[in-house]
Amino acid sequence: MSTVQAPTRRRAIYEDDHEDFRESFRRFLAKEVVPFYEQWEKDGIVPREVFAKAGENGFLGMQVPEEYGGAGVGDDFRFNAIIGEECCAANLGGFSVGITLHNDVCLPYFLEYCNEEQKQRWLPGICDGTLITAVAMTEPGTGSDLAGIRTKAIKQDDGTYLMDGAKTFITNGINADLVITAAKTDPTQRHRGLSIFIVERDTPGFERGRNLEKVGMHSQDTAELFFDGARIPAQNLLGEEGQGFKYLVSNLAQERLSIAILGVGVAEAALQVTLEYVKERQAFGQSIGSFQVSRHKLAECRAEIDCVQAFVDQCMAELGEGRLSPERAASAKLIGTELQGTVTDKCVQLHGGYGYMTEYAVGRMYADARVTRIYGGANEIMKEIIGKGLGV
Repeated sequence: MSTVQAPTRRRAIYEDDHEDFRESFRRFLAKEVVPFYEQWEKDGIVPREVFAKAGENGFLGMQVPEEYGGAGVGDDFRFNAIIGEECCAANLGGFSVGITLHNDVCLPYFLEYCNEEQKQRWLPGICDGTLITAVAMTEPGTGSDLAGIRTKAIKQDDGTYLMDGAKTFITNGINADLVITAAKTDPTQRHRGLSIFIVERDTPGFERGRNLEKVGMHSQDTAELFFDGARIPAQNLLGEEGQGFKYLVSNLAQERLSIAILGVGVAEAALQVTLEYVKERQAFGQSIGSFQVSRHKLAECRAEIDCVQAFVDQCMAELGEGRLSPERAASAKLIGTELQGTVTDKCVQLHGGYGYMTEYAVGRMYADARVTRIYGGANEIMKEIIGKGLGV
């Protein structure tokens, strides 16, 4: 199965230090990830030590203050975006989801809601890669409806919480040492009864199910999690009891922008490998790229990617300024993942039968792409968010 390093066009949103960071991360991928990725796809998991190597090289927890082991870049999400873009360019779908979940989705909970003791306990390991993170919201009977979560965490007389329930489709579920877990502390309440806990790897009563077999992203460990009277210490409550719904919703904009960035990145990579293929592949005595139907399909992809990329970059700027709205983030996620799906589909078609073969990069991109319209909130939910923002 081949990989690709698509060329990166300098965009106005990035400055010199971002491009230096890009080159450094690209070298890291070439040395520590790309040569071994095919085996990880077969194994169904990325080795834990890869996170430690990423942390050692400064690619985890960039926003964490230096006193806790981070790079202290503040709210500059552009460094995160570069990590996602370079993973896409190298066709590392499973790895990209694991590392961006750690940096883009999980880290904000620790930065924004941890008290000082919790920060000292967890942030250094998050930065050096010895503590891998996951977030557990989705349940077997509950997807995008966060208020419908049924996992319970009932406070005991000694101040600890007993957690019972199950989660599914949890990214980094096998590797995770710290699981951000949503549970009802007051089952009689729909929204205000939800709280967030950090469930640690060795918690009694906490067990992992199987590493789920997926259509794509095979190297991403996605697991079921079970809580059977799991005893959670009071000091592992994140923020205030009953505020979990607010915490979850407040972090969704960045998560959805992260997914959009990956969507556009994969679309760009798919276009680049397809351009290379259609220039070399011959049919009826000429390259298939010279046929008008091929040129027009490629032109459509180019125009669509450029337009969506411009919008996603604008959303990235808004995030940095603290004004990215839920509706704008939902729009980015919606069009970014729809673009990923349509472009990879067109590129497979332009490859013909070879596009369906796993030895060609575009085949894996196609398989990896399908789930992006589901996770992070299904695209139908994105349309609801956007629609409500229109007042209809």
